[in-house]
Amino acid sequence: MSEDRLAAVEARLRLLEDERDIARTMASYGPLVDSGDADGVAALWAPDGVYDIDEIFLAGRERIREMVRSPAHQGWIQQGCAHVVGPPHITVEGDEAVAVCHSLMVVHEAGRYVVRRATANHWRLRRARSGAGWQVVTRTNRILDGRPESPELLAAGVRGVPAGT
Repeated sequence: MSEDRLAAVEARLRLLEDERDIARTMASYGPLVDSGDADGVAALWAPDGVYDIDEIFLAGRERIREMVRSPAHQGWIQQGCAHVVGPPHITVEGDEAVAVCHSLMVVHEAGRYVVRRATANHWRLRRARSGAGWQVVTRTNRILDGRPESPELLAAGVRGVPAGT
């Protein structure tokens, strides 16, 4: 195999591994947040990462930890809940990535399961400098209730561009 061909195969393999690692990072959110692992959830984000949810803006890992430890979130866990992150569409460019997916928050109420929220999720991720995988720089969630910004987030993610551009 020529050096050029070998380099091309290595580049393709790295892209596939990056996409797999990003998908795993995203898929980790639900099990971690539903088990109340505040440190595990916070570790998904870069130290200065942002989690922008409709009514909540969390900047930094400590705020994300606080959200998981909050009485409101602990109440969801005690009642029974599942944060389900759908399959992502991922665009990787070097050490930066954009991903988009849907998510559902399913809660147990009165003996049945109810979808409490369905959201558009736009993720910006960066390869960790330490080589320890990928970290979330910004995750923006908008509820899918007919507001125009929710489908705009989805479209931007599929195009591989940051939210709002």
